[in-house]
Amino acid sequence: MIEQKTLPGVTSRQQKMTELLGRLATKEGAHYSTVLEGVKFMRASTNFPRVPVLYDPSIVIVGQGRKRGYLGGQVFHYDPHNYLVLTVPMPFECETEAGEDGPMLAFSVRIDIGVLNELVMNMDPRALPRPADAILGIYATPMNEALTDAAIRLLQCIDTPGEARVMGPAIMREITYRVLCGQNGGALRELLAHNGKVGPIQRAIERMQAEYASAIDIQTLADDVGISASAFHHNFKALTATSPLQYLKTIRLHKAKMLMVYEGLTAGAAAERVGYESASQFSREFKRFFGESPVQEAARTRALLGVEESAIRA
Repeated sequence: MIEQKTLPGVTSRQQKMTELLGRLATKEGAHYSTVLEGVKFMRASTNFPRVPVLYDPSIVIVGQGRKRGYLGGQVFHYDPHNYLVLTVPMPFECETEAGEDGPMLAFSVRIDIGVLNELVMNMDPRALPRPADAILGIYATPMNEALTDAAIRLLQCIDTPGEARVMGPAIMREITYRVLCGQNGGALRELLAHNGKVGPIQRAIERMQAEYASAIDIQTLADDVGISASAFHHNFKALTATSPLQYLKTIRLHKAKMLMVYEGLTAGAAAERVGYESASQFSREFKRFFGESPVQEAARTRALLGVEESAIRA
């Protein structure tokens, strides 16, 4: 495995990253780059308490401020010294702190399985990271100079839109490579092991993500990916720190929330859209999960993301 020097503290490189993010991450909340698909910017000018979130498979790099993720009794710190990786769509709880000198500024790069597979196929087998012993689909790892340099070059090319379309995909590929070579890169390699513990669960999660509004039978999912129901439950919880049924419920609640925020649906209409038969059950589970009623949480999220309130649709 490639040895990379860990940064001892905030450096001029990180200061440069913060300057670039300050120009690019101008909106509160999270929003995708308009010039480079798969890159998302994050900005928070104030502290935000621990709330449920849902991240896509991605690499999250923080320039200023800090975030903490909570899952399965573990805490994951990602800040200017540590990046976060999520190998599957991951519901967890997140707390955000603005920086001492300004807002929390960060960006994420989506993990592309095709790119990851190409990298592994072209790497010297002796340089490949060992498969991960633990398979939890989230981890934090110390930043290093090579990854920081690649992050800066990506932000610089996004800052020049003409360059982003030409150079951006190659630098995103390099960032994935740097993470693959890192001390926890074995977790990314596990994504490609279709006959291991992660591959079957990843395929089941992909189906759950696509068919969340349908009646999904867990036994059928286990049969489809070729493992026993007991192994499916065990490996699913090891990867996501939750049961398959709870994961599906969480996905439905997050999807319903976004329908209310961005499409102006009522709670009842959103509940039906994501597969709930009972609006009252949806409201109870929503409040238990988010800590607010559907109407209150949708309004809070719209304010956080700067989304104008559209006409509410039934």
